[in-house]
Amino acid sequence: MASLNVYSVLVVLFLTCGVVMATKENDQIIKESNCETKMGFPCVLEAFTSIFNTGSISNKCCDELVVLGKVCHSALVKRTLENPLFKDLNPATIIAKSIQTWNNCLALIDSPSPSA
Repeated sequence: MASLNVYSVLVVLFLTCGVVMATKENDQIIKESNCETKMGFPCVLEAFTSIFNTGSISNKCCDELVVLGKVCHSALVKRTLENPLFKDLNPATIIAKSIQTWNNCLALIDSPSPSA
């Protein structure tokens, strides 16, 4: 349970404090595209955990991630990497996990559902 609280705090920091540290380009993309309002908090937490730690993302949250869009997804991940709290993470690894999460969700959403 403490682990969930830590991730909740990190996600809140990701959504609030990250604005101060964002590059103008990422910040502009996020603001103009309303990126921070397109996913519910539980799905933000799942996506964050699958990219910045170890975890999986549910079908429902994959749907929300794909609706969020690749531009918003990439801008939010890049902005998070700019936050000093994440300075010890390897950006190449995080970007790779971000792309993998995006591609997995896109494949899941694009795949035909089994017929009943």
